[in-house]
Amino acid sequence: MTALVIANIVLWIAVLALLFGLYALARQVGILYERVAPMGALMIDAGPRVGQPLQPFALQDVRGTAVTVGGHQAASTLLFFLSPTCPVCKKLIPVLKSIRASEGSWLRVVLASDGEQPEHLAFLRQAGLGDFDYVLSRELGMHLQIGKLPYAVLLDEHGTLRAKGLVNSREQLESLFTAMDLNVASVQQFLETHA
Repeated sequence: MTALVIANIVLWIAVLALLFGLYALARQVGILYERVAPMGALMIDAGPRVGQPLQPFALQDVRGTAVTVGGHQAASTLLFFLSPTCPVCKKLIPVLKSIRASEGSWLRVVLASDGEQPEHLAFLRQAGLGDFDYVLSRELGMHLQIGKLPYAVLLDEHGTLRAKGLVNSREQLESLFTAMDLNVASVQQFLETHA
């Protein structure tokens, strides 16, 4: 009889130890989730603030056609700042093509950079970006204070800056659309106010 009581006590101690271990594990998973929460595009606090209108910029595409950025437009505009020598920019080109294909009814994608036109024309052909608007404008980049690439700026159809940030992945690029839908400056701001 005493062996049965001892076995029962040992079994209950093991069950309690497992419950404690499960609680500790669940707590650690929660802490880990908070540390790796989705961050969205990294908004560098420079240039015009989210919510401000962007003055219209009358620009020329690298092929010579007129492109207007800012001001009232027929659709929202995603300005994507890139460079032909930026490997992360090149990695995001298929993502931009996919976004334009799926969101084209309400969104136009405009690629922006600065530098020499022949280099960008070669990049345009090599990357298969022939049907994208592609502008070279140092003034646009300076006005928006673009310091690192790839950088994206989302404008609504009224030319109001709705979201912006340094983007290194599809998730960060799509976080700009999420910020616009939630009517916040960034996903980080939303997470901070709703945490």
